[in-house]
Amino acid sequence: MATERPEPVPSNGDYWDIDAITAGLRSARSAWRSGQQRHAEFGPVGFPSRIELEKITAALCAALFPLRLGPNFVRLENEDAFVAETLDITLRKLYGQIRLELAYGDQDDGAAARIIGGFAAALPDLRILLDSDVEAAYAGDPAARSVDEILLCYPGMLAIIHHRLAHRLHVLGAPLVARIIAEIANSRTSIDIHPGAQIGARFFIDHGTGVVIGETTIIGERVRIYQAVTLGARTFPSAIDGSLEKGILRHPIVEDDVVIYAGATLLGRITIGRGSTIGGNVWLTESIPPGSVIHQARNERGVAPSA
Repeated sequence: MATERPEPVPSNGDYWDIDAITAGLRSARSAWRSGQQRHAEFGPVGFPSRIELEKITAALCAALFPLRLGPNFVRLENEDAFVAETLDITLRKLYGQIRLELAYGDQDDGAAARIIGGFAAALPDLRILLDSDVEAAYAGDPAARSVDEILLCYPGMLAIIHHRLAHRLHVLGAPLVARIIAEIANSRTSIDIHPGAQIGARFFIDHGTGVVIGETTIIGERVRIYQAVTLGARTFPSAIDGSLEKGILRHPIVEDDVVIYAGATLLGRITIGRGSTIGGNVWLTESIPPGSVIHQARNERGVAPSA
């Protein structure tokens, strides 16, 4: 029986011209930087690394929840030692990534020190806030058998942990590092939460796939949303030169105790009044008063569909 011969491994130059490709890529980079009026790179400093930030974020998750998201050697008797060592190493690495972001914007190290100091000091309060999210998920999902299952298995909880970390960095002045952390969560969960979004305590995303929460969204306390919900912008105003205007408040305000069922789309700077229920697949571009129940079939107040 004849055996198949392996394909020969091409040697350099057999199928490509490395020098020509390298020169072409250099030319493309130069054209882009010139056309976009980009700042020149700061020598070897470079940008924050997504690969490093993935490791940093995983370590921060482990430090926040050592017995559930940490390595399997962590026990009650060595928990504090693990947290202290992990944070000492991880915060130094995060400080380095923040310095890279600020160096590109030509800011000094004093700003990086202020950011990492504020972030580190906020970690205990972030843990308390995340505990409220875990409790909300357990209380809101009859399929959940324990709070441990929420932490270990629920993509919504993973996305919320990343968001709480990213939002704190965003507020403190490291928006690029924060955005990278948010996109790490998005790639793992298909839940896209901009780090600028403000989200209150006891927030629960059930299932979660396809959820989008925009930058200027404000969400109150005890809010529950389901998969494929969009809290987005309705219009994108342009400046005189045609470029999109930045920093406009363009996403919804969702007040306390609101439930938004699967597939609902809420657009623009509208307010969803406290205690309202938004049914599945509703398209909403107008504010509604507290206690409203919006039914998809008639797009008016009616009976909320069950999830």
